Amino acid sequence: MSLEIDKQIQELKEQVSKLEKGTKDQLSMVVFSGDLDKILAAMIIATGAAAFDMKVKLFFTFWATAALRDPKKSVKGKHIMAKMFGMMLPKGSGRLKLSKMNMCGMGTSMMKGLMKKNKVASLEEMFSTAGELGIDINICEMSMNLMGFKKEEMIDYPNLAICGVATFLSDAQESKIQLFI
Repeated sequence: MSLEIDKQIQELKEQVSKLEKGTKDQLSMVVFSGDLDKILAAMIIATGAAAFDMKVKLFFTFWATAALRDPKKSVKGKHIMAKMFGMMLPKGSGRLKLSKMNMCGMGTSMMKGLMKKNKVASLEEMFSTAGELGIDINICEMSMNLMGFKKEEMIDYPNLAICGVATFLSDAQESKIQLFI
């Protein structure tokens, strides 16, 4: 009986060892929401993890992709549906609204004012810090295609890539932590 238990313990140790070798000190996060407060939370967590020397990979999809549009850039040759999405969705992180208590923009202005007063970095500053910390931002190619966004209209960010869900799944599989915001 003891030999059988020893054998099972050894098998479990080998399985745990394989699992430990398969994961990296990495955070993979799906950023789905296009709400200011939720993207702020994602960026605070991401920059915090990177400050602790974790590799961070963000996967912006659906409504969150609008936050990555550069308000100074415009692109020609879009079809009518892409133009409509472009007009209806915020163009850049500065145009995002709160998910709760927006109050026709007053809540968003109040939040930004409080952040400034309390010396909390703005979302734009957080993106800059994220770039300095080496955080990867991957944009979902399917979401960009559906909404008619083009790479040329996205922010200038040092570690920006356009990819599919398979890239996120591969990153997530290697990560100790996976989040969805």
